[in-house]
Amino acid sequence: MTSKREFYMIVEQDEDGMFIGEIPQLKACYSQGRTLDELVTNIKEVIEMCLEEEDFKETSKFIGIQKVTL
Repeated sequence: MTSKREFYMIVEQDEDGMFIGEIPQLKACYSQGRTLDELVTNIKEVIEMCLEEEDFKETSKFIGIQKVTL
């Protein structure tokens, strides 16, 4: 049985309404979609590609998102 891994995705929406997702733990792991469901489907494919890289290494440990007010 394969153990499942969890990744956290930062989601933003651009001025055209596209959803953009990034996995901060994986180098250059990002995708986009017209809907959140499409984004999740697309990012899963990208995560699998990132994990298949021979020299795969998590770039950082995700801690969280902090709001900063000026």
